[in-house]
Amino acid sequence: MLEELLADLATESDALRAAVAPLDDAGWRSPTPAQGWDIATQIGHLAWTDEASLAAAAWAKGDPAGWDALVAAALADPAHFVDASAAAVAAAPPAELLARWDAGRTALAAALREADGRLPWFGPPMSPASMATARFMETWAHGLDVYDALGIEPERSDRVRHVCHLGIRTRGFAFAAHGLEAPAEEFRVSLILPSGALFEAGPAEAAQSVTGSAWDFARLVTQRVHRDDTDLVAVGADAERWLTIAQAFAGQPGGGRSRA
Repeated sequence: MLEELLADLATESDALRAAVAPLDDAGWRSPTPAQGWDIATQIGHLAWTDEASLAAAAWAKGDPAGWDALVAAALADPAHFVDASAAAVAAAPPAELLARWDAGRTALAAALREADGRLPWFGPPMSPASMATARFMETWAHGLDVYDALGIEPERSDRVRHVCHLGIRTRGFAFAAHGLEAPAEEFRVSLILPSGALFEAGPAEAAQSVTGSAWDFARLVTQRVHRDDTDLVAVGADAERWLTIAQAFAGQPGGGRSRA
């Protein structure tokens, strides 16, 4: 499973790199749908988060200094820590930024293959496979922002199932992040992947459910689309509430996206 995740992550990352590598300096400063983030900031965030993941892997192997420093910085300024970190990395010249991202993601893949046990994170600790899934989710989501800025239609592949899986696994976190008690019962989630295959989770007899396209569900849980602009259908009040607050990424509650 881990090797499949890492292979899909590499494919997603390589496609994004190919889209940004030819850009001139002005292109790197093109605004994206994320307010205040240009293309350089998006790639800077991915590079920085890969490096943070490497620090987490080092912590798990008995070298806590790098991770402890990140946690201290996050606690000192939780509201601006992520944006400031991305902006700092993005200030580098494009060639240097790309080289930093390449080095970090290559090193992280090797570290996750060697990792044993759970890794610390800004949310709950994660297994190496969960960390790889989270890195895929972020790469895919930030890639959507970059492709939008460049007017490129992203490939709709069944790799999106990794984002759907994480979106479902983080249901409880999404409720907690908004100060809400998560529903005790599981929901049935049935999503249609780009190939037409079905992605399903949760008990078939569940009273509440979510159905629709996997692409829209993945965009929703990464807050790349407004709930009302999806084809998702919720049955049950709690399932509908989930779709309004769904968040597959750690940290404070995201602001979501405006309606198209």
